[in-house]
Amino acid sequence: MKGGEVGVVARLRALLPHLNERQRRLALGGEALVLGHGGVRAVARAAGVSETTVRKGVVEVEAGEHRLPGGRVRRAGGGRRRAEELDPRLVAALLALVEPDERGDPMSPLRWTVKSLRNLAAELTRAGHSVSAPTVGRLLKAQGFRLQANAKTLEGTQHPDRDVQFRYINEQLKRHHAGDQPVISIDAKKKEQLGQLPNAGRQWRPKGDPVRVEDHSFYFIGPDVDVAIPFGVYDLGNDTGWVNVGTDHDTSVFAVESIRRWWRSRGCLDYPTADRLLITADCGGSNSYRYRLWKAELAAFAAETGLTVTVCHFPPGTSKWNKIEHRLFSHITMNWRGRPLTSHEVVVNSIAATRTRSGLRVHAELDTGTYPTGISISREQARSLPITPHQHRGTWNYTIAPTGRQNTVTTTEGRNAARAHALAALADPKVTGLPAHELQQLCTLLAPAQAAIAEQRQYLQRGGPRRKERGDHGRPLLTPADKVLITVVYLRRVCPQKVLVELLGINPNTIGRAIRDTRTLIEEQQIEFSQTSHYFSHIDELRNWLDNDTTTTRIEAARALTHPDLTGMTRDDFQALVDRISVSYRASIEQRRHRQRGGERRPGTRGGLFRQKITDADRILATVLAQRQLCDQQTLAELFGVSRGTIRNAIDDVLPLLQQHRITPAPAIRQFTTAAEVRDLIASDTDHKSPS
Repeated sequence: MKGGEVGVVARLRALLPHLNERQRRLALGGEALVLGHGGVRAVARAAGVSETTVRKGVVEVEAGEHRLPGGRVRRAGGGRRRAEELDPRLVAALLALVEPDERGDPMSPLRWTVKSLRNLAAELTRAGHSVSAPTVGRLLKAQGFRLQANAKTLEGTQHPDRDVQFRYINEQLKRHHAGDQPVISIDAKKKEQLGQLPNAGRQWRPKGDPVRVEDHSFYFIGPDVDVAIPFGVYDLGNDTGWVNVGTDHDTSVFAVESIRRWWRSRGCLDYPTADRLLITADCGGSNSYRYRLWKAELAAFAAETGLTVTVCHFPPGTSKWNKIEHRLFSHITMNWRGRPLTSHEVVVNSIAATRTRSGLRVHAELDTGTYPTGISISREQARSLPITPHQHRGTWNYTIAPTGRQNTVTTTEGRNAARAHALAALADPKVTGLPAHELQQLCTLLAPAQAAIAEQRQYLQRGGPRRKERGDHGRPLLTPADKVLITVVYLRRVCPQKVLVELLGINPNTIGRAIRDTRTLIEEQQIEFSQTSHYFSHIDELRNWLDNDTTTTRIEAARALTHPDLTGMTRDDFQALVDRISVSYRASIEQRRHRQRGGERRPGTRGGLFRQKITDADRILATVLAQRQLCDQQTLAELFGVSRGTIRNAIDDVLPLLQQHRITPAPAIRQFTTAAEVRDLIASDTDHKSPS
């Protein structure tokens, strides 16, 4: 290598790494021109490039080309042609796949498939447009497409008072804040199931060491799985949160107990001079404006604290506007993201550790109390509550005064005690028609079948077998023995289900399901219960009979009509007749109803109401009096307090049975034209002598 070439090599090695493609060509071309003849080959060998590259550089130097605009290395128009230029129909084919369904190709194979870049490229290639996934992405961006998620902006049919209610709530907030009165936003967060279950979100972990969770969570669904129910109270004035973590059920009692705990823990300290409280809540859930139990529990809270409680509900479909949703619950969700909620301790600590840079602080407590479902408040009790609806939308806005009567405000303990007292009264042999030991034997007989029904229902709720022991939550209001007792009382027709609902303070659905299940078991055992003559259609009448053995006017009138002068037989003989006819009468009635239904009876379909307006014994009595021609059917209807059609139907049903048993009542010696004459006879003959 000559000395000149050695210098060229040194210069090129020092200079070329710092130049771009065009600058390298110009430098190589300049060196070749300086060397003269043979310079192209010498420079190419020294720089390790092809002679063609050097020659291009010589041409560019000799041509004296100016610097390219924009710092370009190559002139415009170089390189491969774009895919859309080679295939003019490519863009149209792509748009036919990705445009909205109402504008795109209705027969597109990607209509019901995720439209990812790879799927789009594969489908275009299959259609004869060879293209790669990155090219598809570039074409979509050029056409104004971007990756977008669903936007939750459609609110459906809006309530006509929606905006007016929002303004009304805002006015209430300003009034309470101006008077330094507490304003809270309440709601129940989503119920969380405890266990090694996946939780949405990510958190920092050592690489390759994620938290292991169950791949199938449906095994942990069911009534025997421990749950955490966070019920939040957000103080709008102090920007503080208070969360009561329950372990049983999200009921109205639990919701008000959460407010009560907040007031005792924080509210009374932050607002020592407060005499009013404003609660903003959504329209559904345990704090629904439709629930009488919610309002009754709030009345108890108001009477206990002396606060005048005002409640304003957000319109339906606008619960996300409630402040607690995006000022408290959202931060809690972010704080425990990616962390399995394995225990109540984890839930409580994760909620209590929630902080924001704006100053939010959250307090959380565990509530292990029992809050069973199925508690009912009667309409009469609800009417007696000290609730004043507002002039604007009184169903959504109402105020509860702290001056309620004590008998209308019942605590959970008092409600349980009243229910236990009522069940003990119903267990009296005069109600059940069974001695105490026989009732106990019946409960013992049906207990295994009741447990099997409960386990089957829970199996369906879980969707599979039990994988862990039963939790210490979800205890029902009624024990199996209570369900047997209630069913016996109902089958004896002491009272309809609606009276049992008011007496026990239990939801009609709970009562109906208990009677339906237990009644099926009793019928499978072929156990029959005689119908009592004491029928009570009102709760006050039943209570008076249970506590004071006081009968109703209707029962006394029916008993008076069994006077020997009217029936032509002694009361013992008439009762024997009733016992003899009743079984056949019930069988004939059930056979007729079977024909009317066109199949077997489904227990509980009557909703707890009896079709008979009078008892079976009264029907037999009316038929006997009619056969004796004591009076006409209209007079009998007045005596029994029913319509003439009811008396006529009773006679049509019972008379064939009397003829079948060859029972022919003797004609009456005296006939009556009015019901008053019959009552006068009964009242005048106080000795109740039997006819000679």
